Amino acid sequence: MATFQKAAAPPPPGGGRSIAAGEREGATPESRDFTPPRTAAPSDPPPEGEGERATYRYALTIEYDGSPFVGWQRQANGASVQQRLEEAVAALEHGERRVVHGAGRTDAGVHALGQVGHVDLTREWREDRLRDALNAHLRPDPIAVLEIRRVAETFEARFSAIRRHYRYVIDNRRAPLTLQRGRAWHVKRRIDAQAMHEAAQALVGRHDFTTFRSTECQANSPVRTLERLDVRRMGDIIEIVTCARSFLHNQVRSLAGSLEQVGSGKWSADDLRAALEAKDRTRCGQVAPPHGLYLVAVDY
Repeated sequence: MATFQKAAAPPPPGGGRSIAAGEREGATPESRDFTPPRTAAPSDPPPEGEGERATYRYALTIEYDGSPFVGWQRQANGASVQQRLEEAVAALEHGERRVVHGAGRTDAGVHALGQVGHVDLTREWREDRLRDALNAHLRPDPIAVLEIRRVAETFEARFSAIRRHYRYVIDNRRAPLTLQRGRAWHVKRRIDAQAMHEAAQALVGRHDFTTFRSTECQANSPVRTLERLDVRRMGDIIEIVTCARSFLHNQVRSLAGSLEQVGSGKWSADDLRAALEAKDRTRCGQVAPPHGLYLVAVDY
């Protein structure tokens, strides 16, 4: 679920709020409310005619199974989460397309428990009725609007965010997956979660993550600040939990795949640290599959 006031996860000891390279530092999280000042222009232009009438902005907390979609963003090669949401909105807007702006552009197959989007509507709605109306038009797709809040026009799902939380799930059992199929990375060989966690701490903080980003990443800078990177085991399930203000394309999956190399004994903690310091994409371990990744929450 989205957190719209004070961030849920504290910054690392001795550190403050993380500011990704190229992003302007504004007020501290403690002083930010649900209607922070605009920090950048929206990435998608509004549809023709939008803005000429009075509009009402709503923030949506969204859950979805990413398996049948090409990702969050509209694409020509298949259905996306954004497209289906916009189609549901259009049904309430007399067929007009209204852009649903997302906090994060998840890739094909990636899931969300707390994606956040915002949309401008020409009619003022009671929040619970709008939620139910959208969900009715989203059936039978595996997308659910969990919560809706009316917000000020300065709120932007992407640029107002101060922290994003991701979880990567590994099912570490010998037997084939049934209920977890398409929901976790199945790794049969026994892996050491404690060794993964200890090695991961070298990646916490502000670093150049060139090694752990896609060659197609469009970010201006590879520098990011990881506030948290924890690995924990619960029975056969291993979770990699991380948060930062922003992430590079494929960063979490790249980190998860390299940490699995440590857990399986193929890499040492020193190997992981050397890969980071090399700032070379070819030094990255395998990229973990998308179906184990979840966008858990976004803080504002």
